[in-house]
Amino acid sequence: RASILTGQYVHNHGTINNSISGQCSGVRWQEGPEKKTFAAHMHHNGYRTFFAGKYLNQYGKTNIGGLNHIPPGWDWWIGLKGNSRYYNYTLSINGTPEKHGSDPSKDYLTNIVRQRAFDFLNLSSFSKPFFMMLSVPASHAPFTPEPKYSKNYTSLKAPRTKSFNIKAGLGKHWLLRQGVQPLPNNIIEKVDDAFRNRLRTLLTVDDMVQDVIQYLELKHQLENTYVVFTSDNGYHLGQFSLPVDKREPYETDIRVPFLIRGPNVPEGKIINFPTSNIDLAPTFLDLAGLQIPKYMDGISLKPIITVESTNSIAVDDNDIPVDKKEHSIGKYNFSNFKKYRELRRTLLVEHSGEGRVVNEGCEYIPSGMNGCNPNYACKCEDSSNNTYSCLRQISDGENRLFCKWDDDEAFEEMYDLDKDPWQLNNTVKSLTKNVHKKLRNLLRNMQRCRGSRCIDLASFVV
Repeated sequence: RASILTGQYVHNHGTINNSISGQCSGVRWQEGPEKKTFAAHMHHNGYRTFFAGKYLNQYGKTNIGGLNHIPPGWDWWIGLKGNSRYYNYTLSINGTPEKHGSDPSKDYLTNIVRQRAFDFLNLSSFSKPFFMMLSVPASHAPFTPEPKYSKNYTSLKAPRTKSFNIKAGLGKHWLLRQGVQPLPNNIIEKVDDAFRNRLRTLLTVDDMVQDVIQYLELKHQLENTYVVFTSDNGYHLGQFSLPVDKREPYETDIRVPFLIRGPNVPEGKIINFPTSNIDLAPTFLDLAGLQIPKYMDGISLKPIITVESTNSIAVDDNDIPVDKKEHSIGKYNFSNFKKYRELRRTLLVEHSGEGRVVNEGCEYIPSGMNGCNPNYACKCEDSSNNTYSCLRQISDGENRLFCKWDDDEAFEEMYDLDKDPWQLNNTVKSLTKNVHKKLRNLLRNMQRCRGSRCIDLASFVV
């Protein structure tokens, strides 16, 4: 979420994990990156801004400003204290605490976010441009659906992918090789139950999205408004005998939806272009007609998601006259989608592992492990040295993931996703010395890039 707000990679905004010491709403975050989010820029340039829901996991702690703290740039602030809840939580309503209980008719958090959004919209004259961020915890644990949806999807099971509940062999890093594998049937039943409840929580999100869109249509604002739907993480459900979580570099964990509708966005268009959460902030600013700060590591997606004329690069490659005017991002100019795509062929994936001294209910697990849930056979999902960086490369000739762990093994993994979409076979040992060296060098350079240097490096593919 810090990357969404800032348009920066983790190594630049500094929020490395969900702890205060890891700058999850910590002092350094508040004194630096938080003052430079896209919201701060939009507010400064005349936008009315609204936020409701989950912010950063440590938000609201008394030693970092408590609920009185309102991040810069938000005119309306409805921030959730702490991590994901559906009931029994506290909100900061523009700096004033508001406690909620467990009454489904008035406390279910997704519906509160919806209600507050309508409070904002009903007081809007629409004479000034506005930005709303509805940050619902659903479908995060504890996977609590609204009662009216608690019986939906009773027959569904988590997808049985080729990687589902298989033993992670020596080709996978050590964290996947620990603990029971494959998972026993009683744990698989819990994985299926989590899958169903996650979907059920999203039905209330569907209601919220539909209501907001219908309201904008009623007020004749929908055709003037961009609506973006996305998530801050993916999720595995039984893949490689890991029960339920999101801290691995595989496609289940790092792929997220990205849907957009709005002015000049073609209907039903699917664009095969590698994008990341660092692209959201520059895209929002560009769509608003604002300048993109040089410190942002991402790029604007406006040129590929909008069709302002027949020469737009949102049109298929074959439909673009090469002699039409060029599009530009920074120092780059593009006359067609193929050339534009050459700007972005490599993305950086970063994760800093977290550990605990004691995992409650799994006391026999050594310190430094995390996400060890007794309900899931104490299968640990993270550790203090589950820290890695990856290159996710997509081009005409490559569809690759290359990762390196910062652990005692200095473990590496590589997958050709065209041949191995479920990432079953680690092929790093098949690399030639020359290609292996180039991948390591590119990864090392991307781990320390900033701003335009990140954009430069993203155009490389090995």
